[in-house]
Amino acid sequence: MGTITARKRKDGSIGYMARVRVVRDGEAYHETETFDRRPAAAAWISKRERELSKPGAVAKSKNEDPTTLTKVIDRYIEETVKEIGRTKAQVLTAIKNYEIANMPCSSIKSKDIVEFLQSLTAQPQTVGNYASHLAAIFAIARPMWGYRLDEQEMRDAVKVARRMGIITRSAQRDRRPTLEELDRLIGHFIERRNKAPQSMPMHKVIAFALFSARRQEEITRIRWKDFQREHKRVLVRDMKHPGEKIGNHTWVDLPDQAVQIIGSMPKSKSEIFPYSTDAISANFTRACKLLAIDDLRFHDLRHEGISRLFEMGWNIPHVAAVSGHRSWISLKRYTHVRETGDKYAGWHGLQLTIDTK
Repeated sequence: MGTITARKRKDGSIGYMARVRVVRDGEAYHETETFDRRPAAAAWISKRERELSKPGAVAKSKNEDPTTLTKVIDRYIEETVKEIGRTKAQVLTAIKNYEIANMPCSSIKSKDIVEFLQSLTAQPQTVGNYASHLAAIFAIARPMWGYRLDEQEMRDAVKVARRMGIITRSAQRDRRPTLEELDRLIGHFIERRNKAPQSMPMHKVIAFALFSARRQEEITRIRWKDFQREHKRVLVRDMKHPGEKIGNHTWVDLPDQAVQIIGSMPKSKSEIFPYSTDAISANFTRACKLLAIDDLRFHDLRHEGISRLFEMGWNIPHVAAVSGHRSWISLKRYTHVRETGDKYAGWHGLQLTIDTK
């Protein structure tokens, strides 16, 4: 008997999931398909019920396994309760353009996955991200929906890919900006702000990223109502976490300099820094190129901010209260940092940032 379930998609539209379930000789078989219109879903159910009523049709359908990886990816994106992060959604959509996405689930073996990973023209760290997001599909496809994706095949493929160097963990960067480079960046954006008052105050964004040790995406989500000046802390929404990237709201402490920068921002909108991450990235990258500052990324400001705290003699728990690290293991990479004091003490760039709108 067929059933139709209306489901609201993430874009607000309604999808109609048609499900056919047939029992033959004590064995159950089911298929699902999603349509934009209810009549189309009903027509598909009638058609499949007629086809499956023929002798041997159920056994043949089981053996053929018409479900492709593309269909599983689409269902995962459509039905997962947790909102999928932008990067993961982009990766899963990209996978659908490769040959493996058109293969029946039951026929996908570890060698097919390895060949797919080898075909990606990207750095091993990026390929590793593809493998990680694909593994999430394999982990739930069979227990959740009964699709015949073998999770063990995925595990074997990842093991081979690591041994072969096809995938690796993201390399740790140790690039830190110099005071001279920061002076040039701050000066550049203050000059631009003076000439074009409507432009983004990138000098404040850069300084806040440095002293708060916050990630770019997190900065743009901070709201005025999440800022507690008296406690010198702020609620960081959707803080990056290996397992929970959405809904992982965390209170973090703010060093005095970060509090001062927030105090210099206008309260014109609900967010303290109401700017897009794309705009911040583009402005920062363009300025570095213009100023001939090589190999400096916006995320390096977070590394600099955390390194500064250790240089000031802060211990791991104290630094973690600012950085937001739940696992202190991640901060062990900074144990080599020697206590040398605060090189930003008396830095004129901070006062310039605070004084300039």
